[in-house]
Amino acid sequence: MKKEYLIYKLSESVKTTSKIDNDLFVKHNVKRGLRNEDGSGVLVGLTQIGNVVGYERLPEGGLKAIPGKLFYRGYDVEDIVHDLIKDKRFGFEEVAYLMLSGKLPDKEELANFRELINDNMPLEQKTKMNIIDLEGHNIMNSLARCVLEMYNFDSNPDDTSPDNLMRQSIQLIARFPTIIAYAYNILRHSEHGRSLHIRHPNENLTIAENFLYMLKKDYTSLEARTLDLLLVLQAEHGGGNNSTFSVRVTSSTGTDTYSSIAAGIGSLKGPLHGGANIQVVDMFNHLKENIADWKSVAEIDKYFNRMLNKEVYNKTGLIYGIGHAVYTISDPRAILLKELARDLAKEKGREEEFAFLELLEERAIASFYNFKGSKKSVSSNIDFYSGFVYEMIGLPQEIYTPLFAMARIVGWTTHRIEELNFKSKRIIRPAYRNILDVQEYISIKNR
Repeated sequence: MKKEYLIYKLSESVKTTSKIDNDLFVKHNVKRGLRNEDGSGVLVGLTQIGNVVGYERLPEGGLKAIPGKLFYRGYDVEDIVHDLIKDKRFGFEEVAYLMLSGKLPDKEELANFRELINDNMPLEQKTKMNIIDLEGHNIMNSLARCVLEMYNFDSNPDDTSPDNLMRQSIQLIARFPTIIAYAYNILRHSEHGRSLHIRHPNENLTIAENFLYMLKKDYTSLEARTLDLLLVLQAEHGGGNNSTFSVRVTSSTGTDTYSSIAAGIGSLKGPLHGGANIQVVDMFNHLKENIADWKSVAEIDKYFNRMLNKEVYNKTGLIYGIGHAVYTISDPRAILLKELARDLAKEKGREEEFAFLELLEERAIASFYNFKGSKKSVSSNIDFYSGFVYEMIGLPQEIYTPLFAMARIVGWTTHRIEELNFKSKRIIRPAYRNILDVQEYISIKNR
């Protein structure tokens, strides 16, 4: 039997052996995707880190949709962001300090923390050479490989004491921007034949500024502050999101930090989690080409209806950037991002495109509601604007998801520290119900 045919035969058998009817999940009361019947997440743990709010429970039962809220250590992210925008200052390091310590830093603490971050941004020479020698086609894989390699340079990689976990967390937060910038410049050189630039991080710059400097050297102040805002908004999103839960699951086994964070990277890479903003950009470009009048509500509604009916675009029936697992009426991150995105569109001379995107947002929500004919509320999520913002800053699509990881490493490391410091630690082990009948074994000579 040829190997290719054997692979085909095995894959064909999977179509039968891996099929489980949806009604069986209801019959056995299985929480598919760790979701309750009302769509809310199954509670599997407690945390003091982030809180994502999109609904409230009614006394008589059921859920009531409310405007979305996001809290970091009990602080409303809207308050944090509005203060940053008002003062035109950078806030990602401040948020990282808050997440790791549980308290807001004063000026001296923040200055010392920024200095600590900058001290840890440079990579070991062997890591830099590894990125160059083992060039990859996907930056997320390069990032995961470099994180796993950090284990070899750590003098105490398996120690899970709070002090050691904090040291490792700060190093990871500091080095993600450097790894991503270097990995992209090497990909750009190897696949597009462009000049190779390896710029060392500047000790006088913030994380957002340093990343833009290492990636493309030149940037405007508004570009850097907008990137910083995106990092702030994506730094944490509760323990229940897929990648953070992956970090907590692996951490509960007592494995090392680098293996756990690599698991989070692998989870975030998936298109249903971290890759959605690329899909929004692709959809936006398609709509720009296929809708003649960018101000026509009727034309936009007609096209969205055809998309929902799987007639045009990629025929999936999806409008990317619309809807969220928790947020229903509004995603606070999307609302906050629009504040600086509008200014950036003006700086880049792309106000017409931004106005079109805003109208698409409005009509997509209305079209979805009319098409579904239900009372369920949906809103745009942060992905609806983040891809366009990245594009205006001049960032390539290859690093959209890695940028998400560059922000979320703050939440990942914080949740890992919390998971490993519960007084009654316990390995996370969910259950699966087997629905296959017991089979009688047949000897190989009788098969």
